[in-house]
Amino acid sequence: MLSVGIGEIQKNTAIFSNLKESMQIVDKRKHQVLAIVYPANHARDSVAKKLAGKYKSQVTQGREKDLQNTSIESLKDIKQKAMLEALGEKYGLSH
Repeated sequence: MLSVGIGEIQKNTAIFSNLKESMQIVDKRKHQVLAIVYPANHARDSVAKKLAGKYKSQVTQGREKDLQNTSIESLKDIKQKAMLEALGEKYGLSH
């Protein structure tokens, strides 16, 4: 993982366009990591799978089962209920 200071980024913003691996942005005065930047071509799921650890197989299996069990009609019902709840909170409606 690369470590880059704020001043270096201000001088050379092209660092982001050629990014091949993750990079830490560091405040060198306070010795703190401000942010971690990942390349755009990395999938978001890959980071989630790395962080999931020993439970990652359970997470992906559960997601697939949930998607298979939901139908279009149930999604419409869920959206309708959510809309009614939001309107009830906003306008004080009771149903």
